[in-house]
Amino acid sequence: MSAREPRFNEIAAVDLGSNSFRLQMARVVDDQLVFHDSLRDMVRLGAGLGKDKTLDADSMKRATDCLRRFGERLRGLDPHAVRAVATNTFRVARNAPQLLDAAQEALGFPIEIIAGREEARMIFVGVSHGLPFTDQTRMVMDIGGGSTEFIIGQGFEPHEMESLYMGCVSYSMKFFADGRLTEDNLERAEIAARTEIQAIRSRFSAGVWNEAVGSSGTARALGEILRLNGWSNGDITRQGLQKLRAALIKCRDLRKLQLPGLSEERAPSFPGGFAIMSAAFDELDIEKMTVASGALREGVLYELLGRMYHHDTREATVARFRRRYHVDAQQVRRVEALALRLLDQVVHKFTMEPAVAEQYLTWAARLHEIGISIAHSGYHKHSAYILENADMPGFSRMEQQMLGLLVRCQRRSLTKAGLPSVADDRCAMVMVLRLAVLMHRNRQNGEMPTPKLGWNQNGFRLELDASWLADNLLTEAALKAEAAYWRDAGISLMLE
Repeated sequence: MSAREPRFNEIAAVDLGSNSFRLQMARVVDDQLVFHDSLRDMVRLGAGLGKDKTLDADSMKRATDCLRRFGERLRGLDPHAVRAVATNTFRVARNAPQLLDAAQEALGFPIEIIAGREEARMIFVGVSHGLPFTDQTRMVMDIGGGSTEFIIGQGFEPHEMESLYMGCVSYSMKFFADGRLTEDNLERAEIAARTEIQAIRSRFSAGVWNEAVGSSGTARALGEILRLNGWSNGDITRQGLQKLRAALIKCRDLRKLQLPGLSEERAPSFPGGFAIMSAAFDELDIEKMTVASGALREGVLYELLGRMYHHDTREATVARFRRRYHVDAQQVRRVEALALRLLDQVVHKFTMEPAVAEQYLTWAARLHEIGISIAHSGYHKHSAYILENADMPGFSRMEQQMLGLLVRCQRRSLTKAGLPSVADDRCAMVMVLRLAVLMHRNRQNGEMPTPKLGWNQNGFRLELDASWLADNLLTEAALKAEAAYWRDAGISLMLE
């Protein structure tokens, strides 16, 4: 991530799903994407998730081995030209941080854990770019290994998004772990899926959209199986699903299941995916669903392309949040301007890229007061809660947590705010934002000498014009209180 992404001739997306890991390469030609190489590995990461939500060692090894191979293919690409995203299993696993560290080392690039609705948004973008453009409303359904996304939108813009905690791997493990295919366990899986889908029925049923589209491996496998068995022309249909259901029950044993179009590697997770699709057809009154080639990884690539040409979804999200929470635009400009001047004095010591730090600080300054619309008392905590938990299109979970940290630490005590150590770049960014907020507490435009900020392993040093401070006694008192806040947190702030 950077404030202004450089442009590249080749970019890549890595999708770390609960069932399979995928790598998609694309060349950028005349501002368009030309897909030219892809890799896929059926890691089945979600299958290693125990009842206590902990991933076992075998599944983690499969993941890192796969990413090491992907890393070899990506070797030589600029870090800004590659975006890797992780989905449901990374979201729910208790030992996800341990896996994330190992996965990033194996891949050689940062990995972002994205929220379910953000996953849904990018799936819709990827699917829509692979289909003929239309003004009609589409409903896209994507069955992953651990979650299923439902999206309704027009053109390239999603309007409704939901992510339900059910997937082909998790349902296959829960209802078909013994390999038996019976009327009873298939019906139990379908009822469980229908129960989940009922919650979104009013917003996603057939009367709301004009066309249903299926993406992901499960949808493509279903379409191919129905076509090769003469049960449809390649679309997923209600009648075709009924015939396939009868064939599954007749087989009775998953290990003996042999259907044209069903690969050996997909067979273990297929019954769960079928049950979810069958339940969606029944619950949402779907009669026919076309199958799309695009999915999450294509959406990630188009998002990268947009950032390269300064059409960053995150900027639109920040602007929308400012409107929604009635942010004081003049105060934002004051705080942002001073924060960036202070950042410029210390950023040369950062391990973080300067452009990345500038972008984070800009977003934090623009959103630091959104919590005032909830309550002025403790508004910094309300602001942080919104940023960490709201659906923010374009932002990964880690980016939202970073913004939450900066905004939560913008004022008052630091002892319980999760402040990083003084050697951490984020600590310096907290200092910069706090000073910018403090110095503009009067919310007035006026000339102010830019403080001189120093930062080292021992703490911070702040120099201010003595004559200006003599005329601004409230600010002087606030700065002394600020030094006490930092002292309580075990970090020195020297005022000169």
